Amino acid sequence: MSSSTAHKSGSAALAITALGVVFGDIGTSPLYALRETFEFADLEINEQNVLGLLSLVVWSLIIVIVIKYLSLIMRADNQGEGGEPALLALLGDPRKLGKVGLVLAGLGTFGTALLYGDGVITPAISVLAAVEGLEEVPALSDSVSPFIIPITIVILIGLFSVQRKGTAKIGGVFGPTMIVWFVTLGFLGFIHLIQAPEILRAVSPHFAIEFFIANRLTSFIALGTIFLVVTGGEALYADLGHFGRKPIAQSWFAFVMPGLLLNYFGQGAFLLANRDIHLEDESPFFLLAPEWARLPLVILATLASIIASQALISGAFSLTLQAVRMELMPRLKIIHTSDKEQGQIYVPAVNWALMVGSIGLVLGFRSASNLAAAYGIAVAISMVVSTSLFFVVCQKHLGFSRSKAIALLVPIFIVDLAFFGANVLKIPDGGWFPLVVGTLLVIVMTTWKRGRQIIRERLHQNAVPVDKFIKTLDAKEIQRTEGTAGVFLASQPDKVPPALISDLRGHKVLPEDVYLLNIKVEPTPTVLEAKRVTQEDLGHGFHRIVARYGFREPIDVHKALHEHSKLDAEFLNYVIGRESIVVTDKPGMAKWRERLYVTLYRNTTSASRYFGLPVEKTTESGQSVEL
Repeated sequence: MSSSTAHKSGSAALAITALGVVFGDIGTSPLYALRETFEFADLEINEQNVLGLLSLVVWSLIIVIVIKYLSLIMRADNQGEGGEPALLALLGDPRKLGKVGLVLAGLGTFGTALLYGDGVITPAISVLAAVEGLEEVPALSDSVSPFIIPITIVILIGLFSVQRKGTAKIGGVFGPTMIVWFVTLGFLGFIHLIQAPEILRAVSPHFAIEFFIANRLTSFIALGTIFLVVTGGEALYADLGHFGRKPIAQSWFAFVMPGLLLNYFGQGAFLLANRDIHLEDESPFFLLAPEWARLPLVILATLASIIASQALISGAFSLTLQAVRMELMPRLKIIHTSDKEQGQIYVPAVNWALMVGSIGLVLGFRSASNLAAAYGIAVAISMVVSTSLFFVVCQKHLGFSRSKAIALLVPIFIVDLAFFGANVLKIPDGGWFPLVVGTLLVIVMTTWKRGRQIIRERLHQNAVPVDKFIKTLDAKEIQRTEGTAGVFLASQPDKVPPALISDLRGHKVLPEDVYLLNIKVEPTPTVLEAKRVTQEDLGHGFHRIVARYGFREPIDVHKALHEHSKLDAEFLNYVIGRESIVVTDKPGMAKWRERLYVTLYRNTTSASRYFGLPVEKTTESGQSVEL
């Protein structure tokens, strides 16, 4: 096989896999998007409304997915990685951009927090909408309704319970299953489309314009729900690092976009042929299929919704890892479920929180129609934020002139704002939920980041420079124990760690060899193994070691020292600091935030576990710090 053939084969395999991971969320939108738009906006089923909404569907997909993400934003990657954390990293130090930079950084943090709300809603609405399809199966319709909620909850419990096994074992079936799903979407739509081919007139944008003119405020309300056809589009950029731009684009144009458009056009043709349908009780999506095929379609839709949910859950895990590394969240227990793929992780605390949240939403809203009101606002805000960040990044890194950036992005920004404004109207009906989740998480993130900054300042305000400390060693009566080596974790490589000072005061003894270890998380996804560990001899038995990691990499310091340094890691003993935080009236944070920080700190994963240090070789040195 030639290299070009092999490359094409590999690209095709990635494109198929991307179907399951990237497009699960947007791929299940036909289950509810068109139906909920008619319902939420209380629109009459007539030719003008159907053609107008279908025109909005077509141009929303073109503007948001094809132009904004595939053509523009996905060009801005941080060493291959995408998502809002990548845009924030490319933005650089926001303080250098003045007030605008700080505002953008704040928006980026809020947008990141909102994605957790999306991670709670997506499993709930996707699985519930799929299971509700059982009501369209003639043999079950009369008796299944009381079991819709219990069946949904059982599926959700099962979905979250298997997360600890990792997605590596089940990931292989995602792509092929979604191929079947998108082919089915296209086929169901096609069989109704050929009966009313005039529905294709909706491709013309003038039908969308006429819809707005005719319906005015109602059309704006409908825009908030038609936005559901592009929710999940942000996953294209978030999963850029897993697949690359080309395979994602191949999947979109080969399977996803044709399947979605054919299905939406098919639903439109079905609605015009069945204008007396009761949308509050019937789903046009499931009614596209003949009666004998509806139960298999429900099963397939449930599988697709599980895959869509899996992608969001995995994304939440990945987002958490990046947030912890960026000091936006406290250290959490993070389990790497694959020895080969560093992106395969499991975060128990996040997993169970998402499960409780999803089940709570199902019990609280009780139908996909009600949940549709809660869905969309988080993604709409996230899209506004991504466009705002990209406006700066494209000039800074892609060579766009300011005038070119304005010409390209202002129209997209107007579309983003229109979707955001329309979704604001849904806040009283459920849109408040992701905003509450996002706001609470922003409070946690900013409190943790500010708290870490204050603690670091308190610890190092009287810190002694390493070179100065070494020069004073000869003048002090300090015993050095021969044949021993101590590794002291140092957050500042040029200052003596407080743990070393505390240990010295208590014992008046130092190991023969002292290693000051600074663990540095770079603003890049990965670090070359050749640059993993650097070592410097400072004299008098002191050495400085810097271990570098990317923000997506597992940290295992003991392994890194064993593989990338000249040290015999088996004979090393580690000393880490453990602060006892005292709430005070000192300036820095409000008292309630100080108490929140202390609560978060007490529940963090131990530093030894987080940094991959052997428990039996690690000693904690405690000291009180006033916050």
